[in-house]
Amino acid sequence: MLAACATSDLRAIPTIFSSRISPVFAPVAVATTPASLKVMTLNMGHSRGAGFHQMFQRSSTAVNNLNAVLGVIGQQIPDIVALQEADGPSFWSGSFNHVEYLARHRSFARHVRGEHARGIKLSYGTALLSNLELWDPLAVTFDPNLSLTAKGFLVSALTWPAPPFAAVDVVSVHLDPFSRSARKQQAEELIATLQNRKRPVIVMGDFNTDWRRTDSTLKLIARELGLKAYQPQNGSLHTFPKSKKRLDWILISPEFEFLSYRVLADRVSDHLGIVAELGLVTDQQRDALPRMASQDPQPRYISTP
Repeated sequence: MLAACATSDLRAIPTIFSSRISPVFAPVAVATTPASLKVMTLNMGHSRGAGFHQMFQRSSTAVNNLNAVLGVIGQQIPDIVALQEADGPSFWSGSFNHVEYLARHRSFARHVRGEHARGIKLSYGTALLSNLELWDPLAVTFDPNLSLTAKGFLVSALTWPAPPFAAVDVVSVHLDPFSRSARKQQAEELIATLQNRKRPVIVMGDFNTDWRRTDSTLKLIARELGLKAYQPQNGSLHTFPKSKKRLDWILISPEFEFLSYRVLADRVSDHLGIVAELGLVTDQQRDALPRMASQDPQPRYISTP
């Protein structure tokens, strides 16, 4: 009920923050320009871990659960992390910014949070942590009349860290868990927004649906944006252990390919995280594709001040 009553601006330009506090863990040095990008997505479940609800836990428990997430990130060392159900200062999860906590303790150079629910001492949404420069961010909250809980997506541009150094949109999205028709309308807004931005995309998050139904919202997004998923029919890649369903996905534009893809076994939330390494398609494959748009000379990897 509290989450349903909380509202936020439906379209907003969020602030991209730099991590300025000395990291607990030293950043990984990048000696040469990498040919791939390692990405990760995780529904954090408001940092309640295996608990029933974050409202019934102590602030110290939220911190412990966040430290467990830090441990997983430290093992995987991703370049980009997409988060869902990521809390800002909220009374039910310790009244501190969970995204900032993860960014500064794992030495991510940039972080940005899309606030989809904002009420009295309540804030949560989607987020991105990045070791690459982020720019042109947009946070979109879906029509609150469509869902019992606030949902939305966050998109930000970055520059692919290898030739042709093209601009890429990276998305963290969370769709409605209850209604197929609501998910469809939410997906249509996501599609329209990304089509208007005209960049290759990496879409990660909790879609609350799988690939099996002919009218799957996931299929709709993939079809309209020309995206591909990793082994979409593979039923063993479930990310929601309670129901053994594959609710969390990574979708990529045809300019990219999956070099690796893993569902993590670590139980730091009610969802399991996904880690994938992405590369550019081969020269022969690339010749058959449209040129990647928006060439951009911005810095690639950056270190935390």
